[in-house]
Amino acid sequence: MDSLDMLANNMSNGSTSGFKGDREFYSTFTGNGAFASMDPSVGDEPVVEKHWTDFSQGNLLSTGNSTDLALSGSGFFAVSGPNGPLYTRNGNFRISATGTLVTAEGYPVRQAGGQPIQLTGTGAVSVSPLGEVSQDNQQLGQLELDDFADPNQLTKAAASYFENPDPKTIVPTVAANVQVSQGKLETSNASPAESAARMVSLLRHFEMLQHAVKIGTEMNKQAIEEVARVTS
Repeated sequence: MDSLDMLANNMSNGSTSGFKGDREFYSTFTGNGAFASMDPSVGDEPVVEKHWTDFSQGNLLSTGNSTDLALSGSGFFAVSGPNGPLYTRNGNFRISATGTLVTAEGYPVRQAGGQPIQLTGTGAVSVSPLGEVSQDNQQLGQLELDDFADPNQLTKAAASYFENPDPKTIVPTVAANVQVSQGKLETSNASPAESAARMVSLLRHFEMLQHAVKIGTEMNKQAIEEVARVTS
């Protein structure tokens, strides 16, 4: 059931820019009665120990929109969420009514130092591969591009955002191996076709397990009826 929920989320976000798909990590555990029972059926059982996020690079799709930005390499855009910094690979930005560069949800995009990117002119916005934002030949700031030694320490938030669960011990560093592409968006790395095929396989396994449980129940019922039968 955990796997089905995860796959359903991957499928629903197959077209979400910057979305990173989830995967299962399987392990085995030994049943509580394995050491006290001679029953060979009591033993190691496969479980989904945890989910992990696939942070592999998605494809870059040209949009022609000057405020659409995509990252190539390891790193995240930093934005100011309601409860602190959030991190995302979704560069579908826009200009707010007050001239601030914001996300689709209205979160200000952060520049180095944590302040928002504030536009001052009316000309086209230019963003260099290093993340330098300028307008009317005037540099406005440097995008805050952060990276983490282990991105899987981040937790998923709403949409395609990630949050740092422990800022005191999980400290971001300046992304060194990343390049910004203007007028492009990074596509989701969750393949709907792959998720659909995996879901069909899981549903078949689910049906097989249900059938096995049904057979076991019927066998137990027959055994009880045989024991309870009175012979003349």
